Amino acid sequence: MTFSQVLYIYGIIIVEFLFEYSVFAVLFLYKLNRRNKFALRAALGFAAIFALGLPVACFYTVFGNTVWGRIFVYTFLFLAFTLLSYLCFEESYFTVLIGCGMAYAAQNLAYKVYLLIWTFGERLRLYDNWGGRFDLFYRLVYYTVFIICAVSFYFLFIKRIAIKLKNRSLNYKMLLITFFILGITVFLCSVEDVYFAKLSVERENRFDNYFYYVLRQTGNAFSAVCCLIVILLASKSIMESQLLKEVEYLKYAVQQGEKQYQISKDSIELINVKCHDIKYKLDALSAQGTMRAEELKELRDSISFYDLKKDTGNGLLNVLINEKSLYCEQNGITLSCMIDGKKLDFIEAGDLYCLFGNLIDNALEAVKEIAEKERRIVNVSVKSKGNIVIVQEENYFIGERNFSDGLPLTTKSDKSSHGFGMRSMGMIVEKYGGELKAFTADGIFHLNIIFTGR
Repeated sequence: MTFSQVLYIYGIIIVEFLFEYSVFAVLFLYKLNRRNKFALRAALGFAAIFALGLPVACFYTVFGNTVWGRIFVYTFLFLAFTLLSYLCFEESYFTVLIGCGMAYAAQNLAYKVYLLIWTFGERLRLYDNWGGRFDLFYRLVYYTVFIICAVSFYFLFIKRIAIKLKNRSLNYKMLLITFFILGITVFLCSVEDVYFAKLSVERENRFDNYFYYVLRQTGNAFSAVCCLIVILLASKSIMESQLLKEVEYLKYAVQQGEKQYQISKDSIELINVKCHDIKYKLDALSAQGTMRAEELKELRDSISFYDLKKDTGNGLLNVLINEKSLYCEQNGITLSCMIDGKKLDFIEAGDLYCLFGNLIDNALEAVKEIAEKERRIVNVSVKSKGNIVIVQEENYFIGERNFSDGLPLTTKSDKSSHGFGMRSMGMIVEKYGGELKAFTADGIFHLNIIFTGR
């Protein structure tokens, strides 16, 4: 072993692997919560991992032609990178481990896709005329395939996974299976690389024996499929954890809705009792003649709004609408309701309060940002046509609204912690066999809910 050999192995194998792996690791981990002084930590982490690569290259120079030697090298680099990543992100080690594991699977998948293409080209003798430019063209082909794979993986898998990776209660059994498959893949790849290198003619991955070529391509394809399975299984676990979180939130929101309904009901009843008491006292003052008629009229007008008697035909909606009307009066918002509440009796109380509470709250939040009083209007209606119940809500808004699957996306900066209200509405509507659609037109937000067969 000479120093020049070590440097060659370090530059061609270790650095190349760490660079490719770092690209995928950054793509998977960049949405995680970062620790203080993240930039400094990341810079020191990259410096440390590339420095560790030099003694690893020494080991690889001596033992890189053995299966266990290669397994040790790539396992060591993976674990070291995971530890350094953990020191950069404010997440559990297991979350970082999952992200790094998927990054490793993606890097290996890209490498196996390249090997499938390259080995096929070797079989067709496509590279025989490259001569002295062979190494240059080899790198151009390699990194062209790598870039295409990285971009494709990002838009197909990574983009929707990365945002959901942080702060998740993951399915540990599923992820253990995932890492078991990844371990088998690492072992098989090491076996293939070591022994097929010995069977190659002239240069690696070129075979005169067609049987060797078929075995090599079969191994490449199998490893690629295993890596893809690893990514899909981990993605499935992450997406399921997201759905479970939303279901738990919905259950909590419904329970809180039931509690809030009871509190609001008691409050509205208390307000009505007090308003009636004040009216009787005003009548007594009027009979005594101790106050002028104008003063009495002004007082009656002041409390008339708080004598809440809006009737939708549904006791729960009466409480909710009356409560929101008080808020609207205090904030200069007009809440217009034409609701046939009897048509919604098929919806459980907690679900109904959660559905309409979110519907109205979202609208009030939107119009509250509008300066012009004439546009601070929210219209809500419930009507029926035959066996169809139609719920409609309209309000003005400012800014832009983006939609996904027919639902508006939250306008809050932290997308992962907001937007549950609209999704919970969609889940409630789906629970009762309905359909929810939202759209904007001419500066007005429209939300339509349709329940059929009612």
